Amino acid sequence: MAYSGVVKPANKIVAGGSPLEQELKIENATNMYPGRLVKKGTNDDDMVVNTAAGATLGWLGYEQTNPAFMPTDVDTIYALDDMAAVLYGGSFLIVGSLASGQNVNKGARLKAAADGELAAGIVGTDEIVAIAEESVDATSAAADIVVLSLI
Repeated sequence: MAYSGVVKPANKIVAGGSPLEQELKIENATNMYPGRLVKKGTNDDDMVVNTAAGATLGWLGYEQTNPAFMPTDVDTIYALDDMAAVLYGGSFLIVGSLASGQNVNKGARLKAAADGELAAGIVGTDEIVAIAEESVDATSAAADIVVLSLI
């Protein structure tokens, strides 16, 4: 039997491994979808969606979040002031979002892009946050992508 790659989990974002977790408050709900990269907000206990040049804290969790704050599904945005899991520590597989206009192959090194998404990166030039575990064409619209987290 041939290896066919990583399978995206149903209504979950962690596809393998055991990330470290911390719980932080959603300071601004704009683009706060599970699986997006996040950075520190105003205070140490706040988070906002990451930017292309942001200092990434980790990935916005889903199934690790307290059910009282968990969105209906992985395609639903978190609400302002929700307490949500932030996943970090590297060496785990997660479903992220490849930014519109990107087309990457399995093994591509990825950097942070706007809105907590991912884009192709250059080793030695960009801060590489993940490795693509599948080939994904997002040239016309952002798309889910399974990646190996390096953060």
